Amino acid sequence: MLARDIGIDLGTANVLIYVKGKGIVLNEPSVVAIDLNTNKVLAVGEEARRMVGRTPGNIVAIRPLKDGVIADFAVTEQMLKYFINKLNVKGFLSKPRILICCPTNITSVEQKAISEVAEKSGGKKVYLEEEPKVAAIGAGMDIFQPSGNMVIDIGGGTSDIAVLSMGDIVTSASIKTAGDKFDFEILQYIKKKYKLLIGERTAESIKINVGTVFENSRNEEMDIRGRDLVSGLPRTITINSAEIESALRESVAVIVQTAKSVLEKTPPELSADIIDRGVILTGGGALLHGIDTLLAEELKVPVFIADNPMDCVAVGTGIMLDNIDKIDRRSLI
Repeated sequence: MLARDIGIDLGTANVLIYVKGKGIVLNEPSVVAIDLNTNKVLAVGEEARRMVGRTPGNIVAIRPLKDGVIADFAVTEQMLKYFINKLNVKGFLSKPRILICCPTNITSVEQKAISEVAEKSGGKKVYLEEEPKVAAIGAGMDIFQPSGNMVIDIGGGTSDIAVLSMGDIVTSASIKTAGDKFDFEILQYIKKKYKLLIGERTAESIKINVGTVFENSRNEEMDIRGRDLVSGLPRTITINSAEIESALRESVAVIVQTAKSVLEKTPPELSADIIDRGVILTGGGALLHGIDTLLAEELKVPVFIADNPMDCVAVGTGIMLDNIDKIDRRSLI
C-alpha cells in the first residue's frame, strides 16, 4: 500500500486534515493535555479541549500554536504525530507527502519550524503554502486567471487578507486580531463591567450565541455563570448582543482598517475586478454575526461568506494536492 498525500490546515484553534481521495477526515481543536509531573501527553484534540480550565494543578491543557505560528515546538510535533498516526495514512514502506498552510507574513525561521514539525511527524516531502491563497482556492475562486480576487481569512490566531491574481498574492496583510482576540475582549469586558471572571470556553460560547459586530442587527440574551471577583462565589448574569457589539468594536475595526489598506495598495485594474466579484470571507471568524454586512458597508464592495468557511483551507489543500506535481518547486523544502 502506498502512502496517501495529506493536506494540513494547522490552525491556532483547530487542526483540519485532508487525505487525498478521502476528503477532510479530521477536524479537532489544537489542544494537548499534558501531565507536568511525568511530561506525558494525556489527551489530544477534542478530549483535551474538554479539559481546558477544568484540570488539577499537575495537568495543563496547552494550545501549542499562538497567533498562527508554533509557540511550543515539541508539543506541536506530538499533536501532529498523534493525528497522523490516528489516520493511518502511512504506507507499508512509504511516507505521505504533506502540504501545510501558514500565515502570509511569518518569518523564514517560523516557516522552517512548521516544515520540520511536519517532517518529524512523518512527512516524506513537505510543501508550504500561504493560507489566504489556499483558502481562496478552497472557497471556489479561480485565482489562476489574470483578474483580481480578494479573500479575508479570519481564523483563531490570525486574520489573513489578500488580493490574488494569476495564481499568486499581489498584496496581503496578516494581523494577530482574530477569533481568540474576540474571546479575550469579551472576557475582559465582563470582568471589567460585571466584576465576574469567566473562562475562555464561556467567552467563545457568548460570541457564537449572542455576539454580533453590526449595530442593532441582533437582539439576543444569554445567562452566563462565572466567579464573582469581590465575593469569590459563583454568580449568574444576563448579557445581550448590544454589549458584545461594543466589546468587539475595536478589534473588528482593526480588521476593517487592514482590509482597507490592502485595497489601497491594490492596482486599479484589480480593484475594478473586486468591485465586480466581491470579497470572499473564510475561516471560523466569517461566521461571526454581522461581519459580512459591516465589511460590505465599510469597504464599499460586495462581501460573501464562503460555503463552509471553516473548511476552506483544508479543501484548498486537497485541490492543491491533486496538482502537487505542478506546484512551484520553490515551496519544496
